[in-house]
Amino acid sequence: MKYNIALLAGDGIGPEITDSAVRVMQAVGKKFGHEFIFTPYDIGGCAIDKYGYPLPEATVEGCLSSDSVLLGAVGGPKWDTLPGDIRPEKALLGIRAAMELFTNLRPAKLYPALKGDCPLREDIVAGGFDIMIVRELTGGIYFGERGMREGKWGLEAYDTEAYSKMEIERIARVALQTAKKRGGKLTSIDKANVLETSRLWRKTVHEVAEEYPEVTVSDMLVDNAAMQLVRNPAQFDVIVTSNMFGDILSDEASQITGSIGMLPSASLGATKRGLYEPIHGSAPDIAGKNIANPIATVLSCAMMLLYSFDLREESECIVSAVDRVLEAGYRTADLAHGKDFLTTTEITEKIIEML
Repeated sequence: MKYNIALLAGDGIGPEITDSAVRVMQAVGKKFGHEFIFTPYDIGGCAIDKYGYPLPEATVEGCLSSDSVLLGAVGGPKWDTLPGDIRPEKALLGIRAAMELFTNLRPAKLYPALKGDCPLREDIVAGGFDIMIVRELTGGIYFGERGMREGKWGLEAYDTEAYSKMEIERIARVALQTAKKRGGKLTSIDKANVLETSRLWRKTVHEVAEEYPEVTVSDMLVDNAAMQLVRNPAQFDVIVTSNMFGDILSDEASQITGSIGMLPSASLGATKRGLYEPIHGSAPDIAGKNIANPIATVLSCAMMLLYSFDLREESECIVSAVDRVLEAGYRTADLAHGKDFLTTTEITEKIIEML
């Protein structure tokens, strides 16, 4: 089979980690008889430098005409002083909206080989944890009305959160279907004691949940959820929450896995075409040094194989290879704690050897 993939390497360590992921995908293609064709497009800061804006139309068209999209990272201090509407991060919101990607799947798993890297006490993580965070991606405060105005105390800025019932219904349905395939437990996270959007969120999630009697649904306030993630992460199976809450909680969850360099993500819509990316940023301080951890990007490709291409065996092959690399004791700089470590290139070669 032949698959066309739009490659958005982006900024900072983006080109390095996506290069690793492409190499792993090519090795998987050779092993299983597939052809993965990667076509590069500009996004983020590098696009600003070339065109004056972070998301060129050619990039949008390329993503929409591809079978799926692999993204590295965008942004960096070089562009931090630009107006908000042309900053690199604006491209992420734009491409998600253009592709109509309303679901973000962010797994947070503690690998047995990395238990020593988890900052939580050993007794808390003795049994490990495997959480799937389902984050709504195209609504909420990130997409609401915003601006500057004169307020009670002078100049003030405002951002508005709004959620429609339809937006909540469709993300709830994805989360419930995901929970049904996993442990049958869904935690819906909101701030219903304060926010009207959260009250509609909670009511709607439970209405949709009536279609899934095999799934146990509970509610949790976001501040409590932030605490429970470090108190007892194993209590969670699938989490569903809003755009901003999901953004924050998934980053917190990444830290208790040992390294943010380990966590992949998948952004999906109504079609099979998705956008896959590591959840970490562009890490400009280590860009070009060949020390970035590419595993999150490689695992993002494993999610692409599963969710967009229905290639379960090929996906599991990558996940298993990463498991074996970690079990063998190989570590990148973020996991080595000052000890000997493998470069980005070297850890990629080890993963390919283990396929």
